[in-house]
Amino acid sequence: MELGIELVPKEQKQIISRLMQFYLYDFTRYLELQVDRDGLFPSYPGLEAYWNSGLNKFAYLFTVDGNIAGFALVDRLLRDPEGQFYMTEFFVMQKYRRSGVGTWAAHRLFDMFPGDWKVSQIRANTPARNFWHRVIGSYTGGEFQERFNSRQGNPSQYFSTLNTNRIKK
Repeated sequence: MELGIELVPKEQKQIISRLMQFYLYDFTRYLELQVDRDGLFPSYPGLEAYWNSGLNKFAYLFTVDGNIAGFALVDRLLRDPEGQFYMTEFFVMQKYRRSGVGTWAAHRLFDMFPGDWKVSQIRANTPARNFWHRVIGSYTGGEFQERFNSRQGNPSQYFSTLNTNRIKK
């Protein structure tokens, strides 16, 4: 299995926009999302900023053997006490889940952006929370903190990639 990760250029931004439909579909288990009369979920708010904001927002595509397998949206946080990087969205297509693709992609992104990270989930999304505990735990040797948003109750994991003993590949 050949894994790849690449920054999505502006000319190919529609790929992320299309994959976002599958991502939003997954969230219908946890949020009140509805499709419109054309059968589409609403556009993801702020998606355009990933190609127009300079060096603060990054859209990545994951591939397996040259086939699209998922995406991630990563934000560089400026002067934020919660960290330097935020895993804004992370999606692996059903076909590739539980195959190691998500773990590999997350670890690659952590390697690419050394510093303090924040990763959040919707409280009801237990599979995502379990995934991130496992992924962050294996990356950091269990060195992360979890805090809950006081308003919505959603969990976030906080950790640094600078203190890990990982061998960078």
